[in-house]
Amino acid sequence: MFGTGVLKGLGVTLKEFVGTYVDDIKKIPSRYAGGRKELDQSQASAQTGIFTVQYPEERRKLSERFRYIPMLVYDAETGENRCTACGICAKVCPPQCIWIVRAKDERGKPLTRPAEFQIDTTICMNCGLCAEFCPFDAIKMDHDYEIAARQRMPYLVFDLQKLRVPTTYYARIRPTDWAEEEAARRAKEAAKAAKDAEKAAQAATAGPGSQTAQEQPVGTAPGAAAAGETIAAPSRPRPTPEEVERLKAEAAARRAAKAAQGGENK
Repeated sequence: MFGTGVLKGLGVTLKEFVGTYVDDIKKIPSRYAGGRKELDQSQASAQTGIFTVQYPEERRKLSERFRYIPMLVYDAETGENRCTACGICAKVCPPQCIWIVRAKDERGKPLTRPAEFQIDTTICMNCGLCAEFCPFDAIKMDHDYEIAARQRMPYLVFDLQKLRVPTTYYARIRPTDWAEEEAARRAKEAAKAAKDAEKAAQAATAGPGSQTAQEQPVGTAPGAAAAGETIAAPSRPRPTPEEVERLKAEAAARRAAKAAQGGENK
């Protein structure tokens, strides 16, 4: 029993060992020809042996939704940051690894852009909540996972310059998400343009001197709006000096009666 068990175990090991190289030989030259550094295939359920990637010479192809360290996207044409330093990403970050300092002008007024933006990659848990909650699509999850360093500072605390990437890079690593976001953005711009055109057409039809009921000034009669006539608001008559004195005397009498009633109750 002991001897047969050892032989069976060695047989399984030898089978897996041979199967590994048999699968590699079947893929020659498709896998290794041309100096390819990125592998498209993965280990299928029907594959035997061990699927080996000769890292770092070879790398598995990452999926579009793979996420690692966040990155800040800026417009490749204008160089303008999408980030407005609103701070939502820092608030929703579970490990609190994001620090933002908003830029200010010469008078100390806050600006809608960050002066400093830092992410501690040693704390980041790669959850992607910052990218999910960003209202301006300014922060996305990068694919770069090779960030090993000997020291935490300053190599593993990414600043604004190290986090910034152009929109072309984001479109290359996440083409599906980029296409969906661009389609939504174009649809929003088209709806806004159609609304502005409708307002302009209504204004042109009404004429330059016309006003709607909401735009008419207070005291303007509907029929007199075109003629530019206004109706004065009715004025409240001012009391005479005798009426003022009478009102004062009545108020004093009421106060005296109230005070006397309070004394009787005691």
